[in-house]
Amino acid sequence: VQLQASGGGLVQAGGSLRLSCAASGRTLNGYGRGWFRQAPGKEREFVAGINWSGSRSSYSESVKGRFTISRDNAKNTVYLQMNSLKPEDTANYYCAADRSGVGDYHLQEYHYWGQGTQVTVSS
Repeated sequence: VQLQASGGGLVQAGGSLRLSCAASGRTLNGYGRGWFRQAPGKEREFVAGINWSGSRSSYSESVKGRFTISRDNAKNTVYLQMNSLKPEDTANYYCAADRSGVGDYHLQEYHYWGQGTQVTVSS
């Protein structure tokens, strides 16, 4: 399984970006999907997750109300719409797949990881 994250870039504070994470090698329709981020010198942290059917999603407090996770199982792809971006959102964003199907904040539950896409928000 390969996860290919894309959509990162440089944006001004208040702007928006949409990240995509396409899976290849096998269908991940039964997997939970998540987004995590890691800033320099910091630990990787949970951003958002969605369960296998897309019926349930969860967010970290720092992004709740600004970010939206969604998935298109027909395309084997998960998205992260990021609005009202802040400089503190600057990080490398990683997508991941959770075999349990839950897609929550437990980093250790994720079995497959993408390579990351850099998001930089300028003030």
